[in-house]
Amino acid sequence: MAQVKLTKNELKNQKDQLKRFERYLPTLQLKKQQLQMVIRQVEAQKRDVDRRRSSIADDLNDWVSVFSDDIRLDTLLTVERFVTDSGNIAGIDIPVFVELEFNVSDYDLYVYPLWVDRGIDALKKILTCDAELRVLDRQLEILGEELRITSQRVNLFEKVKIPETRNNIRTIRIYLGDQQTAEVVRGKISKNKITRGASE
Repeated sequence: MAQVKLTKNELKNQKDQLKRFERYLPTLQLKKQQLQMVIRQVEAQKRDVDRRRSSIADDLNDWVSVFSDDIRLDTLLTVERFVTDSGNIAGIDIPVFVELEFNVSDYDLYVYPLWVDRGIDALKKILTCDAELRVLDRQLEILGEELRITSQRVNLFEKVKIPETRNNIRTIRIYLGDQQTAEVVRGKISKNKITRGASE
């Protein structure tokens, strides 16, 4: 703790500082709550996407294994563009998944079985889910880091700055009160000396 000046000006500065801290703390606490809520929402969204992906993959695996003629669907499909946007949560920019754009290779309809079209659609959905999960992971990473920083700031204000400033105010008040009492006592002593000197 830095040494505080024991003056009336410093008392005013400390009081102003305390008002600023107490005004800023609720904003930080609100931001912390909002971040916690959004993190829970993103985690739930991630679980939903993961369940959807697993369901699509299970369905695809079931009927591809039945009809498989050693055809690899991933050779017919490539990701052309991964499109994301930017969103803002509690003043933090986060990536938001928009879409995946695909390029489907031309294939001979007479050579490939009928289920290939359905398989390509399912593979598009799986790859889209994978891309969405990557973006959600990135969101959680960014939001988690911001929550950590915000929590540190809340703790700094709650546990350090506000108690320290209150203690400084108390110390300055005690010192100024002692100084005022000492001045009164000195004034009375001087008065007594003057009245004694006048009476002699």
